[in-house]
Amino acid sequence: MSSPDIESRILEMGARARAATRRLVQLDSEQKNVILRAMAAEVRARRSEILAANESDLQQQQNRGLSSAMTDRLRLGPERLEAIATAIEDVAALPDPVGEVIAEWTRPNGLHMRKVRVPIGVIGMIYESRPNVTSDAAALCFKTGNATILRGGSEALASNTAIAAALQQGGEPAGLPPDSIQLVPFTDREGIDHLARMDQYLDLIIPRGGKALIERVVAAARMPVLKHYQGVCHVYVHEDADFDMAARILIDGKCRKPGVCNAVETLLVDSAIATAFYQEMAGLLEPHRVEVRGDETVREHWPGAVAATEEDWATEYLDLILSVKTVAGPDAAIAHINGYGSHHTDTVVTGSKEVADAFFHEVDSAVVLWNASTRFNDGGEFGFGAEIGISTDKLHARGPMGLAELCSYKYLVTGEGQVKA
Repeated sequence: MSSPDIESRILEMGARARAATRRLVQLDSEQKNVILRAMAAEVRARRSEILAANESDLQQQQNRGLSSAMTDRLRLGPERLEAIATAIEDVAALPDPVGEVIAEWTRPNGLHMRKVRVPIGVIGMIYESRPNVTSDAAALCFKTGNATILRGGSEALASNTAIAAALQQGGEPAGLPPDSIQLVPFTDREGIDHLARMDQYLDLIIPRGGKALIERVVAAARMPVLKHYQGVCHVYVHEDADFDMAARILIDGKCRKPGVCNAVETLLVDSAIATAFYQEMAGLLEPHRVEVRGDETVREHWPGAVAATEEDWATEYLDLILSVKTVAGPDAAIAHINGYGSHHTDTVVTGSKEVADAFFHEVDSAVVLWNASTRFNDGGEFGFGAEIGISTDKLHARGPMGLAELCSYKYLVTGEGQVKA
């Protein structure tokens, strides 16, 4: 498809989405919840169709060298599809933030002020690999009264198309306005640029994927961007850490699901315990076939470890690869994290409240944990229901983004004829 044709299609989708928002704001909470439950029912009803589409995507990727971790992110199955439907129902069960009064006060002149949550409008979502993002993004945006334009990756086009169709077509008989959920039906890269420049229709764009994707969107965007940026996540093991606890946290964060953004990529260990800790962890990680890249101390005491490069410290592997560095105490660990990390998720393992408080205060990341796995940086674990992503920005939204983060606000002012003159 030529670039002018792509631009024309994108603009048409934007105009239709804007029209949908005028009807979406008229729905009350109960109407939205009925529609969401109808969407979930349609996903279940189209189970065979959606799984067949996903199998087609997987077969096309077999010869394209997709990593095992990325293949796992793409793969659906009966259990994952049921989880998609359940997540939509979970969103229906959550309180609706639209209309919530954030603050309320009366001025000396009698004017009554209310700061109230409202939909953002039209939200564009650009993402890669994971088909469940299609349903999560659509359900959360719809619950908050936003129309959605979704652009998934080429590797999941058939899966995303089938899921988006189930959501829109399943919701319409229950009252979902036409064009509330639209999926860009092509994956030409020019489509990203046209979406990012469509500020006459798009109020917010959220890129969720690799570094190259996010940088492309940020460079082109004419509207606000909320970045679901890469997760270069750390576990720092302090000298008084419980070894068993540290091992559980590291294995959970690195080995259970290495292809997700909250997986551990770098392990930092105090020099005072490095020798003993490395020898113990080498045996525990060996069955998981983790490739270890470390400094000189690591390589001396961790059999099979190879030399880490400067690039390794800032790399999101999304695979069973772990960079390991020996540090001279908390200050060095914090400096390393703030210098090489992506401000996503970082954990300290320690028995010292003083060390933990310093870590909490000084590590500049969206989510900072003490004695807990990085995998807890997740909207579901925070009680938000399905999440639209994990923001590494500092303005508007940071960390797991649930319903409240998909709202703006406006001021409603009630008077009795007051004039300023």
